[in-house]
Amino acid sequence: MAYVITQPCIGTKDASCVEVCPVDCIHSTDDAEQYFINPAECIDCGVCAEVCPVEAIFFEDDVPEQWMHFIPKNKLFFDEA
Repeated sequence: MAYVITQPCIGTKDASCVEVCPVDCIHSTDDAEQYFINPAECIDCGVCAEVCPVEAIFFEDDVPEQWMHFIPKNKLFFDEA
């Protein structure tokens, strides 16, 4: 399990989550429209979710139904890296 970044990050891409992550597991590229959390590195601390200004970060089990497709999208970002 890990935290997942969802729809509200798109277009905002605020780096607050990156700055507070104790294990540096939040990544992106210049071309990506959002940040992604590496599920293999995430320690489930939740600090990123607390500071997200658009409330885009959820524990995987708590992702709202309309954004469930962000779970595989997040994993795919790291599979392709």
